[in-house]
Amino acid sequence: MELEETLADSEMEQVIHSQDPVLFRRLCASAHPAGIAEALLSLEEPELIWTLLSHAPIEPRAEVFSHLPEDTQLDILASLPRPAIADLMNEMSPDDRADLYKQLPKSVQEAILPGMAQAEREDIRRLSSYAEGTVGAVMTSDYATLEPVFTAKQAIEHLRLAAPDRETIYYAYVVDKARKLIGFTALKNLILAQEGDLVQDIMQRDFIYARVDEDQETAARRLQKYDLIAMPVVDQSDTLVGIITHDDAFDVLVQEQQEDLEKLFAIGGSHEAGIYLRKSPWEHFRSRVLWVVGLAGLGLIAGNVVQNAEKFLTTIPILVIFMPMLAATGGNTGSQATTLVIRALAVHEIRPSDVLRVVWKELRVGLMLSAILAVTAYSRVMLQTGGREQEVGGPSMVLVGSTIALALALQVISSTLLGAILPIIAARFKVDPAVVASPSLTTLVDITGLIIYFSVAAAMLGGYVG
Repeated sequence: MELEETLADSEMEQVIHSQDPVLFRRLCASAHPAGIAEALLSLEEPELIWTLLSHAPIEPRAEVFSHLPEDTQLDILASLPRPAIADLMNEMSPDDRADLYKQLPKSVQEAILPGMAQAEREDIRRLSSYAEGTVGAVMTSDYATLEPVFTAKQAIEHLRLAAPDRETIYYAYVVDKARKLIGFTALKNLILAQEGDLVQDIMQRDFIYARVDEDQETAARRLQKYDLIAMPVVDQSDTLVGIITHDDAFDVLVQEQQEDLEKLFAIGGSHEAGIYLRKSPWEHFRSRVLWVVGLAGLGLIAGNVVQNAEKFLTTIPILVIFMPMLAATGGNTGSQATTLVIRALAVHEIRPSDVLRVVWKELRVGLMLSAILAVTAYSRVMLQTGGREQEVGGPSMVLVGSTIALALALQVISSTLLGAILPIIAARFKVDPAVVASPSLTTLVDITGLIIYFSVAAAMLGGYVG
C-alpha cells in the first residue's frame, strides 16, 4: 500500500488494522501524530495499540503516545515494564511528561525516576511540583534563550542548534547571567537584522509575561488577548522558568469552559474535559446528587406556594393555564442575563464593582421584554375568552388578563435582575459565578415567580375569592 503525504482517516485506519510494522513506520514518518493517535483508538484494546506503536522509532512513538487520551495512556503504561516507561517519558515533551507523571501511582513514579536522564528527572520533579490550576502546572521548559551580547548571526546559529529540542523558536527569550528575563526577540527580527547587530539592541524590553503561581485561565486569556504564540513564565524573582504556548492556552480554556458548563448545570466534583467514559456511574452520581436533592428541597417551597393558593386556582381556573408560561419565561430571561453576566465577568469585561451599571442596563432590558410579554399574555387571554366574564359574579377576563400580564411583567423584571445580580454577588465573595446559575437560578425564579403571581392575583382578584 502506497502512503501519500496527506492521508484520510480511513486510509490511516487501514494501515493500522493491517498491523503491518513496515507500513506503520512509514505512516509515522508521513502523518501527523494527532491523526495517528486518533486512528489507533479504533483498535480499542490498549495492548493492541502498544504492540503496533512499539514498532515505531522512539521519537515518533512518544509523540503519538502524547496525543492519546489520558486514560488510554495509563492503561498502556500499566502493562509496561518500568524501563520501557522511563524510555518513553524521556522522549515526551516536558509539559506532557509532567502531566502524565502526576497521574501515575506513587510506586510507579518512584520506580521510573532512576531510569530517566538526570536533566529530565529534575525537570519532571520541578514541573510536577506546581499546584493544579496554576500556570506552572501547564507551562513547558522547552524554550529558547539568548544572551544579550550575542550578535544576530550568533543568535541564529544558536537557535539552529537548539531547535530540535525546543517546542518553539519563533520567540527567543533574552536572559542575564542570573537567568532573569530582560527581553525577547522574534526569529523574524533576527533574520532581518544585520549580522553584527547585538541581541540587546534588537530585543523588545517591554513584554507580556505570566507568574508561575498565577491562575492558568487568567494567563491563557492574556495570551489570547495579545495574540501571542507563546508567553514567558517567571517566578517571584523574575527568573525565567518556562513558557506557556498557544496550544497549552487553548487546552486551558477548553478545560475552563468544561468546568463552567458543568457548574452551570449544577454538576459538582472534578471538571475535566474528555473523562466522561472514564468516570464510573457512582462518580457521576456523587457529582450530581447533592445539587439535585438540594434544589428539589427548594422546589418544595414552590409547591407550598401553589398549595396555599388553591382557592385562587379552583375559583379562577384560567390562572393554572399561565403558570407554565410564567415559570418558563422567568427561567429563560433569568438564564439569559446570567449567561451574559458570567461571560462578561470571565473575560474581565465587567467587575463586581460595576454592579450598579449592570443592574441599570438589565433593568432597561427587563422593562422592554416585560412590555412585549405582558401584551402577549393579555392578548392570549382575550383571544381565548373573548373578554367575557368567567361566571356570574366572577371577574371579567379583562381584569384576569391584566392580572396575568402584570404578574408576568414583574416576573420578567425580577428574573432578569436576579440573573444579573447573583453572579456578581458570587464574584464579590470569591465564589465561581457559574455555581449560582442555571438550575439554582431556575429554582429561585420559580419560587419568586409564584410568589409574585399569587400576590398580584390576591391584590387584584382577591375580592372574587371566598
